Amino acid sequence: MSLSKNKLKYIRSLKEKKYRNEHKTFIAEGNKLVSDLLPYTRCQLLVALPEFLEEIDISLAEEVIEVNASQLAQVSLLQHPQQALAVFYQPHNNPNSDFSNELILALDSIQDPGNLGTIIRLADWYGINHIFCSQDTVDLYNPKVVQATMGALARINVHYVDLPDFLRQHKHIPVYGTFLDGVNMYEENLTTNGIIIVGNEGNGIRPDITKLIDRKLYIPNYPIGSHTSESLNVAIATAIICAEFRRRAIR
Repeated sequence: MSLSKNKLKYIRSLKEKKYRNEHKTFIAEGNKLVSDLLPYTRCQLLVALPEFLEEIDISLAEEVIEVNASQLAQVSLLQHPQQALAVFYQPHNNPNSDFSNELILALDSIQDPGNLGTIIRLADWYGINHIFCSQDTVDLYNPKVVQATMGALARINVHYVDLPDFLRQHKHIPVYGTFLDGVNMYEENLTTNGIIIVGNEGNGIRPDITKLIDRKLYIPNYPIGSHTSESLNVAIATAIICAEFRRRAIR
């Protein structure tokens, strides 16, 4: 089956959020990313070079189109296309799961696609199953976010919610956030469950969410009190705090 003009137009349209929402699908590109997603996420369409198709179970895709490198480049959003591009259905995640005994992340207006994708990878690495995002957080299915997750997207439940309402509904769970005036996190008692709030890249955690946080933490620099950079990248800060929570849990 050839790559028709309609298919080409459809795939290209998924670069935009309104069409992803309309069709409830998203694009993933690259050998590893597509291979990682195929067993977990329903695949509507797989467009790939013959050598890639020989290595995977093509029955996992509803429709398969074999193309050459030139044809793949026509639909690719990457500067240097690999061997495969796939269109997947957006999974339906249930935000009402009981996670009272889990550690989860809540993202307040994360805007950079690379940061969101990296945070999803971190959640996958540290066994955090749920991420709750404010409605103005960058779209999970933005191609740059999908690319940055490196397949972790298939294993993490990401939900978009009214974050203040969400926190008020779960006030029985410890809520943590990082602040420059917080308590040194290495000296604080950390629970194995709770909600870790991650703030916007430029503005941090918004005031209406800050007032719902009951445990303010500070990631100290070294030596403590020395003159250093003003702040950490949000994904790096998330990695540090998640690592400390998990270190306490396994020691």
